[in-house]
This record gives sequence, C-alpha cells and structure tokens, in this order.
Amino acid sequence: VICRSLANSSYGIKRKSPLQNLHLVSRSIHHPYYPSSKFQRPPLRISIQLFSSLNRLPLRKTKLLNVKYGYQFHRNFWLARLASRLLKLRYLILGSAVGGGYTVKKTYDQWKDMMPDLDEYKWIVPDFVWELDEHIDFEKLIKALPDADDLAKLLPDFDKIGESFTSLKGFFSPGSPGETAFRATDQGYDNDKQYKKGLLGELILLQQQIQQHEEEARRAAGQYNMGSSQQKRKVSDKEKIDQLQEELLRTQLKYQRMLERLEKENKELRKLVLQRDDKGIHQRKLKKSLIDMYSEVLDILSDYDASYNTQDHLPRVVVVGDQSAGKTSVLEMIAQARIFPRGSGEMMTRSPVKVTLSEGPHHVALFKDSSREFDLTKEEDLAALRNEIEIRMRNSVKEGCTVSTETISLSVKGPGLQRMVLVDLPGVISTVTSGMAPDTKETIFSISKAYMQNPNAIILCIQDGSVDAERSIVTDLVSQMDPQGKRTIFVLTKVDLAEKNVASPNRIQQIIEGKLFPMKALGYFAVVTGKGNSSESIESIKEYEEEFFQNSKLLKTCMLKAHQVTTKNLSLAVSDCFWKMVRESVEQQADAFKATRFNLETEWKNNYPRLRELDRNELFEKAKNEILDEVISLTQVTPKHWEEILQKTLWERVSTHVIENIYLPAAQTMNSGTFNTTVDIKLKQWTDKQLPNKAVEVAWETLQEEFSRFMTEQKGKEHDDIFDKLKQAVKEESIKRHKWNERAEDSLRVIQHNALEDRSISDKQQWDAAIHFMEETLQSRLKDTESVIEDMVGPDWKKRWLYWIGRTKEQNIRNETKNELEKLIKCNEEHAAYLANDEVTTVRKNLEARGITVDPCLIKDTWHQIYRRYFLKTALNHCNLCRRGFYYYQRHFVDSELECNDIVLFWRIQRMLAITANTLRQQLTNTEVRRLEKNVKEVLEDFAEDNEKKVKLLTGKRVQLAEDLSK
Repeated sequence: VICRSLANSSYGIKRKSPLQNLHLVSRSIHHPYYPSSKFQRPPLRISIQLFSSLNRLPLRKTKLLNVKYGYQFHRNFWLARLASRLLKLRYLILGSAVGGGYTVKKTYDQWKDMMPDLDEYKWIVPDFVWELDEHIDFEKLIKALPDADDLAKLLPDFDKIGESFTSLKGFFSPGSPGETAFRATDQGYDNDKQYKKGLLGELILLQQQIQQHEEEARRAAGQYNMGSSQQKRKVSDKEKIDQLQEELLRTQLKYQRMLERLEKENKELRKLVLQRDDKGIHQRKLKKSLIDMYSEVLDILSDYDASYNTQDHLPRVVVVGDQSAGKTSVLEMIAQARIFPRGSGEMMTRSPVKVTLSEGPHHVALFKDSSREFDLTKEEDLAALRNEIEIRMRNSVKEGCTVSTETISLSVKGPGLQRMVLVDLPGVISTVTSGMAPDTKETIFSISKAYMQNPNAIILCIQDGSVDAERSIVTDLVSQMDPQGKRTIFVLTKVDLAEKNVASPNRIQQIIEGKLFPMKALGYFAVVTGKGNSSESIESIKEYEEEFFQNSKLLKTCMLKAHQVTTKNLSLAVSDCFWKMVRESVEQQADAFKATRFNLETEWKNNYPRLRELDRNELFEKAKNEILDEVISLTQVTPKHWEEILQKTLWERVSTHVIENIYLPAAQTMNSGTFNTTVDIKLKQWTDKQLPNKAVEVAWETLQEEFSRFMTEQKGKEHDDIFDKLKQAVKEESIKRHKWNERAEDSLRVIQHNALEDRSISDKQQWDAAIHFMEETLQSRLKDTESVIEDMVGPDWKKRWLYWIGRTKEQNIRNETKNELEKLIKCNEEHAAYLANDEVTTVRKNLEARGITVDPCLIKDTWHQIYRRYFLKTALNHCNLCRRGFYYYQRHFVDSELECNDIVLFWRIQRMLAITANTLRQQLTNTEVRRLEKNVKEVLEDFAEDNEKKVKLLTGKRVQLAEDLSK
C-alpha cells in the first residue's frame, strides 16, 4: 500500500504514461493489473550514452540494446523485497558510475593517442602570437569598435547609386543624344544615315529651301538679263528678284545659325563622352584611335620608303600653295590652333610637316618622338610649340640648303576636330632670293611632286585671292599632277581683301566656278583666315570670317554658295573626301604589300628552307651572343695549356739571344769562375732591359692567337659564314683597343731576376730535366748549323750521285776552304772561337797553292760556321758526360775534373721560363681576359649603334631578303 501510494503520488500527473517510463521498482507494483501473466511487454530501447570531458570531441553512441521485461508473480515478504530492490539500485548506480568513469578514461586515452603531438610544430606560429594577450588589451579593443548601426551609416547609399546608373543608362539609350555622340566618337560620322526628326530634319528642310531659292533667283536673274537685251526693264521683275535674294539670305542665315547650334551641342556631347571615357565610367577598354593607327602606318611607310622609290599609295591631304598664300593659316583654322611659326613674307615652312588630327577630350599637341603634351588652350604652350617646330625645321636642314625633305610628325587632338592626316609643304617660289641655296626652287618642286604623285593623295591647292590669278605658280604644278581634278580641292584665301581690291567681282565667281584657271578640282572653297595680324586668336578669326560672309555681296548676289564658304565647311569636305579615299585604297594597298610579302616568303622557302627569317639587326644580336660566348671560352682554357704555350713561345723568342749572347761568349772562358761571372753579368743586363718586355709581348700575342682561334674556329655544321666579316672586324678592333697593364713589366722583372739568381738544383730529376733541355736546344742549333754549311759547300757525294746534283764554283771554293779549316781544328781542339790573322793568311796561301783564290772574309765566314758546329758537338758530348755529374755538383765539383756549369745555366733559364709562364698565365686569366671581354662588349655596342657598319659587315642575298621581309 505504501509503495502503491508512493507510485501514485510520484506519477499522479502522468497516469496514462507508458509503463516503460516508470521506475524499475514501480513496474513490479503494476504487474497484477494486467489480465494475463503470459503477456510479454514490448522491448525497451535504451540508448547508452558515453560522456567525455573533451568538449570539442564528438560523443560516441553505442548500439541500442534490447531489454525485455517479463511478468513476475506476486510474492509475500514485500518489506524484504523492497530492501533488496533498494540495495540493488544502489549497486547498479555505483557500478554504472565506476564503469562509466573507466569507459570515459579509456575513450579519453584513445583520443589522446590519436591526436598528433603539436609541440613539434609550435615553431610555425611566431612567438609574438602567444604573447599578444600580454601586449594588447582585447577587451578595450572590442569596446572601441563601432556598433552595427554606426557601420551601416558608413556604407554607400545604394539607392542613389541605382538612380545614377539608371540616368546613365537613359543617357546612352537608343536614340538619345549621348548614344549619338558615343557612336560619332567611336565610328565617325555616318554620311549615308539621314536624320529626319528634330533639329536635323529641320536643317535638311532648310537646305532644300535654300537650293530652291537659289534656283529661282538664278532663273529670275537669267530672265531679267535676257529681257534687258530685248525689251525695257520691268520694275516688277526687279522687285521680285530682290525679294527672292532677301528671302534666300534670311534662309541661309537661319540655316547657318541652326547648324552652328547643332555643332556646338554635338561638340559639348563629344567632350562629355570623351571625358567620361577617360574616367573609366563605361568600364570598357578604349582602343587606339583609327586615325592614330593610320598615321603610324604612314610614318612606318615613309621610313620604309624614304627615297620614294616604291611610294606607298595611301591617302593623305597634301597642302600646297605659293609662298605667303595662307596655306599655313588654313591648316591652323582646321586644327583650331595657331601652332606654326609665322613670318612677314619670309619662308617659314622649311620642311614637310605631317599633322594628324583626331578627337580627344582636351586640345593638345605632341610630337611623334616625344611624350610632352602642349596644351593648345594656353598661350605659353602655343609659343613653346611654335618654337619647337621652328627648331626642328632648322635642325633638319642640312648645311648649304634652304629646305629639307625630312618630315616632322605632329599629332593634334581636341573635341570637334575632323579626323584626317595633312602634310604642309614648303611654299612654291618663282625666284631664288639672296640667302637661299641655288637649288631651293627645284628642291621645293621635287618635294611637292613626290607627295602629289601619289594617286590617292588629296591635293589642297591654296590660292591667294588678293593677288592677280596670272601670278599663280602652284595651279600649273597641280594641273600637271592631277589634270582631271579627281583629287584636288581648290581653296581661295583672303577673300575679304579680294572683294575690296578686285574691280570686277565676277573674277572671284569665275575662280570659284573653275572657269578662270586651267586646272580642274572636285570642289572650290572661299575662306578668310584673319585680318593679317599674327596675334589674332582662332575664335576672333572665326567671328571675323562669319561676319564677313554674312555681310558679303558675294553671297547676297549669289556669286558664292553657302556651302562653299568658311573653313568649317572646307574642313568637313576635306575630311569626307579623305575617308572616302582611305576606304577605297587601304585594302588595295594592303593587298599589294601582301603579294610582295608572299613573293619574298616563297623565295626564302626555296633558298633557305631550314633557316629562320632574321633581319640585319636580329643577325647582329645573334652574332653578338656568339662572339661573347667565344670570349667567355677563353676563361675555360686550362692553366696547363696557357703555361705550355707561353713557355714554348717565350723560349722561341729568346733562345737566340741566350745561345749567341750569353752561352757562347761565356763558354769561351778558361775556368768556371769566369764562366759564372760572365753569365751573371749578361743575365742581369738581359733581365733589366729586354726580358720583361719580350715576355709581355709574347703573352699579348698568345692572347690574340687564342682569341683569334676561338673566333675563327669553325663549329662544324653550326658554323655560319655570314658572321665571318663581323667577327674579324670585332677581333681587329678589340685587339687594337686592348693594351696590357703597364705595371706588369715591373713586377715581372723582379720575379725573373729572382728566378735567375737561384743556382740550387734540389734533386736528380731537375738535373736530368736541365740536361734534356740543353740537349734539345743544342741539337736544334746543330741542325740549323749543318743546314747552313750544306748550303755553303753544296751537296755531298751521296746526293751528287743519287740525285745528279752538282756544285757551283763558289760552293767548290767554300768546300776547299772548309776542308782547310777542319784541319786547323783537328790540330788544336782547344782553338779559340776566332781566327788569328796569321791563320787566315796560312789558309789562303794553302788554297792558292792548289790554284784556288779565296777572299779573307770568305775564310772568316766559313770558319764561324765550322767552329760553331764543332763547339755544339763538343757541348753535346759534355752533356752526356754530365749525366752522372749531379753527385759532383752537390759537392761543388771538389776533387773532380768534371765541371757542369753550363747545365746549371740551362737549369736557371728553364726555371725562369716556367716561373714567367706561370706569372703571365695568372695575369691573363685574372686581368687581361676580362679587360679583353670588356673591350669586345664596347666594340659590339659601338657597332650596334652604327647602321652603316652593320650594313657593311652583314651582307649577302640572305640578309637582304630577310630585310625586305621584315620591312
């Protein structure tokens, strides 16, 4: 009852809870309420959770265990049963705690073993990271950071940005002014597209009305003139004509004002678009302007064809005219800036000036070969630009000349400029004045013809309207170059002066209509380029020109048409004609160059199929690398090779002096003391005066020979003989510039003197080497002496019998003299090196007794060679005896008749040669090779800047063909 009340009070709220949710003790109390004792309870799924003290490690769950509970019979002794149950619960809790702790510890140990030892990698993180909390107060830093609301205030207003992009999108929407200006900026004016709406449509309508009024006025004037010759004038017709003219003038003025308004708006829109492009608002990559690319092509072609042999046929606008006709002023009006130097009546344009006009946000000018921009809106920059052009013109003119054929390239950019390329030529003159070169007139004519003979060049013929037409020279020149007038535009300047000074205005009408001059043209224009004041601005000139034509009788009387006046209309017409010719000719010209290149490539493939196309500059760079590699190869020569060559060459150079001037005179002495003294004195003199200089000469020649060997050595199939002339020139120039270090002789003299002072031979091997060196030297000298004697006395009996060779008379005399002198030596083996006078007389008389007349000089000359041979043979025998003399040498030849002082002399010479070769080798490898390499680099740099030298040294069909291909 107590347990039942306990269970009811504990689970009173959840009476309908499942049985498996009750405690184990409570379940046994509920058993009797089930009807059948055989009823099996559903299995209880218990999840056993393993806990870990490592909070960051995932907890591991075991598999769910099936626990089954069966019904138990009701038993008495409920108090004992309750006590046992309670004890069992305690044991279970205790056992579970112990087991769980053990399991947790085991799991922790497993995870700990699985984790790597990070102590070994602690060095990856710098030490200051672990100490950050000591130096930085993170709590204060967190408090100092702004709140989220404050950060939100710093963000941009995306609503306003969206509105800006919406307005920008509307500005460039189809049909908007921005879209029109943008297309005009990128693609130029589309002349074929007609706008029939808004202001443009109204302009077109006005233009049609003007044409109708002009036709009506012309018909009325014709009828009026016709009627005046046949009948009386009628007042009504005259009034009608006046009304038509006034209406036409009003329509023209209205048309002009609307056109100016439209151009002004278009100019502002263009400037706005270009400025936005500069700021990157469109986020698009701006390509180089078409006109700039075209101008670069013209520059390249002009450099390619500076002699005008194969003139390119790409269009440009050539501005020609008589001197002081105003052609420079017309060009300045088109460029909208006063950029050219000015003078009063004197020649200012001394060389062709190519001006490339293009659009840009700012009005600036710059030269092709300079990065400086001249701001054309500032007067000081304009003055600097004019001064720079004048300086370039004067520098381009050669001494003794007045004009130059060299072209000055100038680029002018600005809003509203018509895109084209113009070339301003020197003014045509009729008379050569004092101070000019005699050929100035012919030079100007040749320059003008060279530019105008291009079939696609637009000739802008400038004629001064203030002078008589009969005085014009340029019109005859233009009519010769373009007789049909298919590419000529005629411009009459100074119309304001012409209107005042010309008695008959009909002459101006005849000029503009092309009836006065014999030349023909595409169009005729009349312009006013100012009042003649050099300080006038472009704006004031424009205003004066517009004011003049508005009030001019030439327009009011219909002598001039509205589209034929002002430089603005001229600029539009020239630009349209220029781009029309560009479209027609550029593809044709490109095809011509492609065909030429194809022919050259075919020739190259047939002649040089395995070689790459390298022009002269590329070949020079390749040769330069090869030469530098060969110079570096000098450093790879082994020390042994250097020393062997130096020692051998030096001995060949000094051996004659050693034998003739040191050894032979010393060997004539009677004792060893005198021999050594003589040797020491002569060696000292030789070392002080000649030996160091000879050694340096030998080293320098050896370096030259090795350098030449590397430069001229053919490398099998890889050798390219096209570089031979260049390599030879580089070698000669480098050797010419190279000089040996002046201090080398002084240091070498001390080393050589110390080497020759040493007489101590340390071992038998050195002694044998000295004997071998002496024997080789003496045998070589003996062989030379035998050859000289054979030439003197003729062939011996064996050669005479075998080869049927006889002796000459002089050779017979010398042979007899030789036999007599050999008898003297046999009689006295210790004979001196020179014959006494009585001995000469004895030999001569003995020969005369046999009928042979001999000159005493011949006897002495023959004796010199005979005694020399005898002495060398004796010295060789002495060498053989001294082979066993090293023991006596160590004892200073005490108690010995054998004296080998000559062996010691040759050992000293041999040692001096070895030490000198070693010293020279060190100077070569450490200093002189590097200095030579530096000289070679300087020579190559000088040759690289000298184009004439490269043309001279790199020649041949292959080079010329590659040059043509490159161009």
